[in-house]
Amino acid sequence: MAGEEAGRRGVPSLLNPSSSSSEGQHEHIASDVTQLIGWTPLVELKRITSKDGVDARIVGKVEAYQPLCSVKDRSALRMIEDAEERGLISPGVTTLVEPTSGNLGLGIVLVALRKGYRFVAVMPGQYSLDKQILLRYMGAELYLTDPALGFPGITEKVEQLKKELPNVHVLDQFSNKANPDAHIRWTGPEIWKDTAGKVDIFVAGSGSGGTVSGVGKYLKMQNPGIKIICVEPAESPVVSGGEPGKHKIQGIGPGFIPEVLDTSVIDEAVTVTTEEAMVNARRLAKEEGLLVGISSGANLAACLKVASREENKGKMIVTMFPSGGERYMNSDLFADRQRRAVVFPLSREPKRGASSHAPPAPSSSSAAVN
Repeated sequence: MAGEEAGRRGVPSLLNPSSSSSEGQHEHIASDVTQLIGWTPLVELKRITSKDGVDARIVGKVEAYQPLCSVKDRSALRMIEDAEERGLISPGVTTLVEPTSGNLGLGIVLVALRKGYRFVAVMPGQYSLDKQILLRYMGAELYLTDPALGFPGITEKVEQLKKELPNVHVLDQFSNKANPDAHIRWTGPEIWKDTAGKVDIFVAGSGSGGTVSGVGKYLKMQNPGIKIICVEPAESPVVSGGEPGKHKIQGIGPGFIPEVLDTSVIDEAVTVTTEEAMVNARRLAKEEGLLVGISSGANLAACLKVASREENKGKMIVTMFPSGGERYMNSDLFADRQRRAVVFPLSREPKRGASSHAPPAPSSSSAAVN
């Protein structure tokens, strides 16, 4: 438990000697994939801050290093462990059902199926095709809801499944206290230790509210002067007191205030448009070499706004890059590159004597592909 409270999960824990031999050599092998969850690296965005003339340090925590490539692996592990500790679920008996934008579902399927639980995910139909494919590939059962029905449509489907399926338990990231607890136990301590306590401002988007609430609470326990900033879509600024609306920043801005969102630790809410999120996610890839998702772009956009303020000169701003970018290949994030992509069909066998590795000759109408 002491190790968990210090954030000691993930790959670095494997580097501590766990066994020894007469030669003084040690094995560094995880006995279970869940041991790889946690302790992700921080990276400073020196290229972007230099290009934008920002006189503040912007540091991102790269959650794509999790086993299923998102921060939601943390919440999934802690919520399932907590339910087991309280005797609410049993392997081989319980069916786990959860509404998700995709990333939490992938984290749950990672932990649940390894432990012996059936898992059913409920997901809005407009979300990334990549996530739908991955969920099914990993062994989850998936139900899609009509995007026009919004969150009420998801809730209705979950209630229906509770009646139709045996021994259902809904983890419910929006009300489950184990969700922010994952970030109080692990993510917050990791940030505090890896910044040597120098973090001045923490910026994170709010979907369920678990990350910003949990990390925010832990950091304020260490230093009450740390400022916690919540990022939300400008098209659906409910934390700021506005009306819910449609947007395309997957993973944040559910259109309501979740039960686990602890507004008492939030000092300010910053809004970001979908376009700003997309632009900055692409900047992270092209300028920093970080292939991350749309909400990461939203977090960077908010960080740049905060960093431009006179009072924040010289300060360290830490943010989350919640997921890797590969699972958004079929989203608007990659729309331009999708249009430019070309696939050459293998229409016939090569002529005898011709090299099978020769590229097809371009036609006069072929366009250059970037």
